[in-house]
Amino acid sequence: MSDSERELFGGPLRYDTGWSDHEWAPLELGLLSSVRAMPRMVAGTLRLAWRTDRPALVTVGIAEAGQGLTAALSLLVVNSVLGSLLSGGSAADRVSDALPALVVGAVVAVVGALLASWSTSAAGRLEPKVERAANEEYLRAAVRVELEAIEDGEFRRLIDTAQYGPPSARNMIGACVATMNGAISLLAVGGVLTVLHPLLLPMLLLIAAPRGWGAMRVSQRRYLSVMAWVEHLRASRLIAGLLTSRSAAHEVRVHGVGRFLLRHYRNMAESAETEATRLARDKAATELLAAALSGVAALITYGTMAALIMSGRMDLAVAGTAVVAVRSGSASLGSLVVTTNSLHEESLYVRDMERFLAEAGDRSIPYGGRPIPEPTKVITLEDVSFSYPDRETPALTGLSLTIPMGSVVALVGENGSGKSTLVKLLAGLHLPDGGRLAWDGVDIREADRDQIFDRVSLLTQDFERWPVTARTNIEIGRPDAAEGDLDAAARYSGADRIAETLPKGFHTLLARVFRGASELSGGQWQKFGLARAHYRDAQVIVVDEPTSALDPESEIEAFDRIRGLAGERRAVVLVTHRMSGVRHADLIYVLHEGRLVEQGDHESLLAAEGRYASMFHMQAEQYGHGARAGNGAVPRQAGATARDGLPVDTSAEETV
Repeated sequence: MSDSERELFGGPLRYDTGWSDHEWAPLELGLLSSVRAMPRMVAGTLRLAWRTDRPALVTVGIAEAGQGLTAALSLLVVNSVLGSLLSGGSAADRVSDALPALVVGAVVAVVGALLASWSTSAAGRLEPKVERAANEEYLRAAVRVELEAIEDGEFRRLIDTAQYGPPSARNMIGACVATMNGAISLLAVGGVLTVLHPLLLPMLLLIAAPRGWGAMRVSQRRYLSVMAWVEHLRASRLIAGLLTSRSAAHEVRVHGVGRFLLRHYRNMAESAETEATRLARDKAATELLAAALSGVAALITYGTMAALIMSGRMDLAVAGTAVVAVRSGSASLGSLVVTTNSLHEESLYVRDMERFLAEAGDRSIPYGGRPIPEPTKVITLEDVSFSYPDRETPALTGLSLTIPMGSVVALVGENGSGKSTLVKLLAGLHLPDGGRLAWDGVDIREADRDQIFDRVSLLTQDFERWPVTARTNIEIGRPDAAEGDLDAAARYSGADRIAETLPKGFHTLLARVFRGASELSGGQWQKFGLARAHYRDAQVIVVDEPTSALDPESEIEAFDRIRGLAGERRAVVLVTHRMSGVRHADLIYVLHEGRLVEQGDHESLLAAEGRYASMFHMQAEQYGHGARAGNGAVPRQAGATARDGLPVDTSAEETV
């Protein structure tokens, strides 16, 4: 463990699974096991390739089979040429006899080259399509899982390891092609060697076996290292990203964070380099041993051939052909072992993706369910409880409340009171652990969640600032809408006035990291977020801390616009610490430690002199000149201006 891992991340960033999560890996990385498993490994990739580009896959198969045939013909040509050259007669006669075979050999070589080019072209077309299809499967599964899965560390680990699956699926196409080529060539060479002499084929296998063992061992070590260091790599990339991040640029420079992060990046990189060095040394030693064993096997093979020649059981022409065949076959078999091993190694990463897809399927948001009545009239929570897996204390306990359409409902409470968790439940992002949450009587566990998502709009404090055009930043509120009133949404929030100041209006790219793009201030982004919520035209609009980046005047205007989103068939759920923003809400729910402790409107809650009244007066006193004795109300003088968003009436005697 490096010092940077301990200081920045609290401990080593290693998955210590070893082979525990892949207990099948050491068994299947053996040569014989790989050969047995190869049809199963190839089948899945070929099915994916068949779905993406059938003509290209068929072309590759035909071209590779043709190359195998040309390899066999080439050996037969060599045998014929050697037979002619080593026969009796003058040199001119022997060359003349060999000339037809040489011409045939040249034609076969040209045909083989054309087939190889044809195969390369088709495989090059097929590989990116397979990677794209695998990536789509991976991403489609990722965006469909429940929110709790995304927040689960173990599932995040699956996402980390599965990201190698799509490029490995692409690599498997090349490995399949190379394996097919090697297998067909080996069959051709093996057939010729068997005809020449039965002893030559086992000798050929003896030469290639050590190289196969070496390749298997190297890939096993490399795979184990990748799996163990995947989180370390992600952390290193995170640090590098922070050094070039626009959002962190100010502190990187002013606070000297750049030097600090560079030091830790170097420290972590050196740890990774140590691991890479260890792998390189292991690979060098393994390959040296494999080459030595293969060399010994080659000496035995050539010694056997010499003995056969000297004993008269093999003539020189056959021996010459056998030498060429052994060299060619040894290369083909060695290549086949390496490509088979590569195919198997890539399949390990593809299997990680398949494990992720299976797990994501089990933890995905279900399709279908009971339909939600249209229009929705009320959302009810009855004795709802919810706990996060990594926390002992429940986030919500025994919560019962109603959210009627046509109302503005405010959720009030200190940090950690459960407001954000309640918002996630209302939006369908989490399901209650206990109790019942229902949309017009339809329990959310039985409901069609896609219909719930369709009727909810989220505008949170940290809503996404999409790196796209200003227009798309609004329209992405409902990206699948056939048409929407962009102009009305922009006018409602004031985003239209901001767009007028941009170089290309609504077609301006809002991502300064790209050339020719512009950036918005926090307050300007808030107006685009409000326009996005208006454009979505949902039945339930959840607004969480919407005015944190606004000045007091803009904040008052924003609260007015947010409350204006409510209608006869639409509810606004407002979560904010600014008490001035909730005083006009129809219903105010006060949460404390995950429980509902008070409810009512502003006046009734003030009269109750409970938690809400205390919070309201505390904030009023913080920004006022003093508290009126008895009830804590703060007198304002005529002409006073708003402070921290507290609306100030010009009437001298009105209190907040």
